[in-house]
Amino acid sequence: MSIVITGATGKLGRHVVEQLLEKVPADRITAVVRDRARATDLAERGVRLAVADYNAPETFDGLFAPGDKVLLISGNEFDKGRPQQHKVVVDAARAAGVALLAYTSAPGTLTAALADDHRATEEILVGSGVPYTLLRNGWYHENYTENLTPVLEHHAVVGAAGEGRVSSASRADYAAAAVAVLTGEGHENRTYELGGDTAWGLAEFAAELSRQTGEEIAYTPVSVDTFADILAGAGLPAPLAAMLAAVDASIEKGELVVSTGDLSRLAGRPTTPLGEAVAAALKG
Repeated sequence: MSIVITGATGKLGRHVVEQLLEKVPADRITAVVRDRARATDLAERGVRLAVADYNAPETFDGLFAPGDKVLLISGNEFDKGRPQQHKVVVDAARAAGVALLAYTSAPGTLTAALADDHRATEEILVGSGVPYTLLRNGWYHENYTENLTPVLEHHAVVGAAGEGRVSSASRADYAAAAVAVLTGEGHENRTYELGGDTAWGLAEFAAELSRQTGEEIAYTPVSVDTFADILAGAGLPAPLAAMLAAVDASIEKGELVVSTGDLSRLAGRPTTPLGEAVAAALKG
């Protein structure tokens, strides 16, 4: 029996594999990648590699085995019909008779268009008959901390979330929840709403940046349309910019506040505080 991770060289997948290596022998882990060259370091540590692509269903033929536990990390090709890409993995998992397929979804409260592909994938998975776990990951600290350069240059946090709050957590936190499911028992046909222990707003984020940098950084609220234009001006494709700006509208409505405590319970520890994520980002 293997633990199989799709998208294993992605930002979340890397965290999952690293944490799995702390708990199970490397030869029990299969990293599914599109480019073997990006995973040579994992292979050198004894992780099994499988080359497959969501856009090429035949590459998943025979990839899974009976009893495997699989983590399907949602694809990031927003323009290529992600539910159908994900269905390729679900179909292969069903044909193989895997023991569990866990999927990284979006919070059940999220109504923004970003959630549409996740809801469609959930329908496919739940209807497949494959034992499943829905890991409804909330927002990531890294969505805010990975590119602080323009924020620091302009001394401004810009967003369309108004005074809304978000229960974000680090990728490592969400990876810990996935690892707990993949290495534990009793998670079949369960749904977990995952988010950080403490919700915060963009004004608090700006205040934390000010505290840690010693610079005066303010939160500048803008409209959803203006924020979409700003994101597009920064280089994001217009449809993706509009989708992400709409998430801010959802944040303003409270749709990314998660109060279940599922994430810290699964991880077995408190989630990473925002201030700690900011400090790590500023250190580079």
